[in-house]
This record gives sequence, C-alpha cells and structure tokens, in this order.
Amino acid sequence: MKIHQLGLALLLSALSICHPSFAADRPNIVLVMADDQGWGDVGYNGHPELKTPHLDSMAASGLRLNRFYTAHFNCSPTRASVLTGRHPHRMGTFGPGAPIRAQEVTVAKVLQSAGYATGHFGKWHLNGKNGDRNTKAGTGRAILADDPLSPGKLGFDEWVSADNFYDLDPVLGRNGVAEKFQGDGSDIATDEALKFIRKQAGAGKPFLAVVWFGNPHTPHEALPADKAPYASLPEKDQNYYGEITGIDRNVGKLRAALRELKVSDNTLIWYTSDNGGAAGPKSTGNLRGSKGTLWEGGVRVPGLIEWPARIPKPFASDVPSSTLDIYPTVLAATGAVAERQVQPLDGLNLLPLFDQQMTQRAKAIPFVAQINKPASHATWLDWPYKLHTNAGGARGKKGAVDGEVKPVLLYDVSADPKETTDLAAKEPERVTKMTAALAEWKVSVEKSLAGADYGGAPTEVVPKKKKKNQAKE
Repeated sequence: MKIHQLGLALLLSALSICHPSFAADRPNIVLVMADDQGWGDVGYNGHPELKTPHLDSMAASGLRLNRFYTAHFNCSPTRASVLTGRHPHRMGTFGPGAPIRAQEVTVAKVLQSAGYATGHFGKWHLNGKNGDRNTKAGTGRAILADDPLSPGKLGFDEWVSADNFYDLDPVLGRNGVAEKFQGDGSDIATDEALKFIRKQAGAGKPFLAVVWFGNPHTPHEALPADKAPYASLPEKDQNYYGEITGIDRNVGKLRAALRELKVSDNTLIWYTSDNGGAAGPKSTGNLRGSKGTLWEGGVRVPGLIEWPARIPKPFASDVPSSTLDIYPTVLAATGAVAERQVQPLDGLNLLPLFDQQMTQRAKAIPFVAQINKPASHATWLDWPYKLHTNAGGARGKKGAVDGEVKPVLLYDVSADPKETTDLAAKEPERVTKMTAALAEWKVSVEKSLAGADYGGAPTEVVPKKKKKNQAKE
C-alpha cells in the first residue's frame, strides 16, 4: 500500500512538471508595447525633456535590457514576432498592414491550451487591414467577429482591439462588436486590461494580458493634463511628449493594480516598443537612422522586464535581445508547451539572462527589410558586430552610404553604437563568415515563406486593397 502511494505521489509530481495545468506557481504574463516609441524616448536613457517616472521606476527595480531590438523596423512585422518567436517574413508579414498567417502558433494559443485566460487590448494590426483615418486623431477601425485574423481567432479569450493605431475617443472591437469609447487611447486599453486582470486574479486563474498602445504614433494629440509638464515647449513637442507621458502613467496604473491584487510578485511584465523612434534624434537617442530603417535608430528600443519572484534584485544587461525572444521566454517561464510548434524559431529563451547566467547571446539576431526583394537591406547582428548588406537605402534601394556605394558594411556596435566606422575592409574573414550565415538564414526564411513550415503551401489571407482614406503606418 505504501509502495502504491509512493508511486502515485511520484506520478503526480512528474505530471506537475510535464503539464503546466498542474503547477500552482505559474506566472501571470503582461506584455506591453508602445507604438513608435524610440530608444531615447524615456527618462532613464537620458532624454533631456521627457518625463517617464513609472518607466524609470521599472528600469530601476527590474531588468533593464540596454540592447533590446525589434524584429523589424515597422509595426505589424514586429507584432507578429512577439506572438510567434519567428521572423515575421516567414509568415509573409512584410510591412504595416500585412497579415499574419492563420497557421502560426501564437503565445496566446499555447497559453490558452495550458489553462491561462488570455486577453488582448489595444492595437492589433495583424489582420491585413490598416484602419480608416476618419478623424484627425486616427480612430482606427474596430475588429469585428467575422474577421478571420481577429485576436479571438489567434488565441485570445477576450479582446478590445483596433486594427491600427488609435488615439482619443476611438472605436474598438469588443470581442468582435464595434464600440465607441471616450478618452485617451492608452487609458482605455489599460482600463479594459485591468477589468480582465481583476476578474482572473479574483478567480485565481493565471492570465496573459497583451496591452498594445496606439501611442505615440502620429497624429499626436495628448490630453491637456499630459501636455502640462511641457507647457514651455512647442505644441508639437507637447503633444508627442504628452502621449508618452500618458503611456507612462498607465504603466504606473498597471503596476499599482498588480500590487493591489497581490499578484505582482509572480507577474512577468515586459515593456517595449514596436520599432525605433520617428520623432527625430532625441527620439532615437541620437542613434543612426529611425523608424523605417535597419540602422540602430530604427530597430533599437526600450526593453524592461519586471518579475520580482524571478528577478528579486535590479540589474541592467548589455546582452542583445529581441522581440523574437518574447515567445520562447514566456513559454519557458510558464512551462507551457506548444503541441504542434511551427519551426524554426528565430528567438531564444532568456530565462538564463533573468538569472544572470547568460553573459553572451547564443545566436545572431537577423534583420531584413523585405525578403522577397533581392536588393533588400539586411543585417546580421552577431554581437558585438553588425553586418549590413545592400545598405544603399532604408529598404535596400540603390544608392550611396556615406558617399559610396558599398555592398557590405561592418560595425562594432558595442564600441560604435552610432554605426560611424566601417570595419569591413579590416575584417574580411569576419565579413565572409557573417555574410554566409545571413545568406543561409535568408534561404531558410524563403522556404518558410513558401509554406515548408506548415507541410505545404500556406493558406494566405490577402488584405484588401487600401482605400484612399485609409491610414498609413
């Protein structure tokens, strides 16, 4: 009898490891993303005017990722990378408004199957549509129930979402039903997320809350109270900084609510942006390039993680990391396993970094402007070196870089973060090795794009042709 009981106990113990639904300490996950916030658009990175006390507090109390990158220089592709851990071009998400493929395994689908409640709040921009700019603030367009690529179709139990950026008084889709809201877009996304979080916390159920703000994307129109700290500055700056202040205020609101609900210790909050800054040198932290380019200013963004149960003491890391890493890290953190994982993954699990056991990155970070264009600009970040190919223009257009047409450029971005000194001529062996690795990865992406990862040709969801009044990213 005792042997039988011991065997049963061992079996239950094994199940608790193999099956996350048995685990009692699974962390809650909150993924927060701004829209067009650059690496320099935070106080803790030294912005001379912008005030972000809550983000600064998060940077001081958790893990600050000093070298955090987006998978692409534009919105929709980066969002696809967050959900899948795969480069967005593997699924045909080439640029703003391009759809994700329905066959992709998302973090929401995996956590949903593992017993998590899942919710999306804010900007979606993965359903192949760009939204209507029907007011100067850009309300976006509500995602409706019959949309084949709605958040609900990709693993979210609840959602209050727009298919593009949105600002004041937006129209959003609540679980597929259009609803008019009043107020600032960041407040609305946070308030809806907190309704969801409070409900799950009250029920004792682990949750995934994805909060994707529509700010500080153009056009900028901040609330008067958020503009007030910048009253001495030009109106344009007041609105831009005011929108980021609104985001910061809502990050503070989220963190305070988690503490109030007594779930903050075991909640992983991950904050970032979808691409580099678009509001000038201060926005990018004076890095080269900006949104729409593969230079550092176009793909390097704020990266903050708070999870007191796993990261009890604050620290900063210069190990490069990416939005590609969010999916594998969240799965490792929760113990959730995808039954039919689409391969390959381009990201990696950062839990060893959380534990300060990772001092260097085990794989390079790839970037390409558009894989289906042969002359497209591409880069390969194998720390500390960053290789550029076809860098004649932001998207691989023919042209000169620094007065010359150069097929390959190489920078040590640790010592030269502004990418000013080309080392290609001095490092021919390194250039050859990195060029070959980039070429091999691009072949892999082209195979994925052709449907190899799904066992055949993929089913495409083709976005409708944009109308003249539709907003551009």
